[in-house]
Amino acid sequence: MIVGVPKEIKDNEFRVGIVPSGVRALKDAGHTVLVEAGAGHGSSIADEEYLKAGAEVLRSPGEVYSRAALIVKVKEPRPEEFGFLRQGQAIFTFFHLAADLRLAEELMKKGVAAIAYETVALEDGTLPLLAPMSEVAGRLSVMAGAHYLMKSHGGRGVLLSGVPGVEAGNILIIGAGVVGMNAARIAVGLGARVTMLDTNAARLRHLDDLFGSKIQTLFSNAHNIEASVRECDLLIGAVHIPGARTPRLVTRKMLPLMKKGSCIVDVSVDQGGCVESIRPTTHTDPVYVEEGVIHYGVANMPGNVPRTSTFALTNATLPYVLTLANLGIDGALKVSAPLNRGANIMDGKAVNKNVAELVRQEKKGEALGH
Repeated sequence: MIVGVPKEIKDNEFRVGIVPSGVRALKDAGHTVLVEAGAGHGSSIADEEYLKAGAEVLRSPGEVYSRAALIVKVKEPRPEEFGFLRQGQAIFTFFHLAADLRLAEELMKKGVAAIAYETVALEDGTLPLLAPMSEVAGRLSVMAGAHYLMKSHGGRGVLLSGVPGVEAGNILIIGAGVVGMNAARIAVGLGARVTMLDTNAARLRHLDDLFGSKIQTLFSNAHNIEASVRECDLLIGAVHIPGARTPRLVTRKMLPLMKKGSCIVDVSVDQGGCVESIRPTTHTDPVYVEEGVIHYGVANMPGNVPRTSTFALTNATLPYVLTLANLGIDGALKVSAPLNRGANIMDGKAVNKNVAELVRQEKKGEALGH
């Protein structure tokens, strides 16, 4: 199979879909790998490293897309790339189609097979390809919040760790999955006061066992969320439902209850966000202010530490890329249950249950003139 790796073009996205060791593994398995020139530069990987591993380095994305049967990326195709998409081609990347129905419609129209990293799932429900990026984003979320809480960046002027004789900052983490757990590790390490909310009682018990008295756990409901947002200096949104839009748990009505100069970092923004007032931002223009509260909505946070993120991601994705290349798309989806769960768009139709339902609702709304 011919596997293509184009350069990412999303704002300040410096990760790349395959590293040289992955190229070598694909070459050893008998496949051809095409890499766009400069694709690895943001992750400090030179074109020469890809060439030594056996890749062909091509000058333009058009060449990569026109020749490759399987495109391996990090982020979803951008509108500038829609013209490169073609019937029968497969793309393996983060899609987050629940928050981007325009892209879903484009993929269906073009007849592209879309296999999404974020919905590749094991039998126990764990998400092996989302997990490494969730680990990175969770850890970065506290660092980003600490940055914007500084007065010079518009915040309240709170040092999350506090100092002797002065109370530490208060961090509220909504969601105790991989993102929330990693945010808690950094927050506890700083010495902040940490409150975590989740609807999974077993997960809350695990957090109590892991962190003990260093964090407070609460069951996530409207009452506890409203009470907690009043006290926090930093709110981290860490809610994820595979393939579905994130429920809006922090409503606009709650914003005036928050302290002026406090900060929201909603890691779930790429699935729509769990904060009603959040919208996607970029590394170039990462924050905005509503009701005196700083909102950070960067949808590709791990792209800011691309060297670490690229190698963490490709460690997880390469076995699946090899399965797709070795068996072909249809064969791989039949043999690999996790990849089958990752399929979002196939043969012009939405095959992921949550994405299909959102597409159906969108079409129903258009038919009713909404």
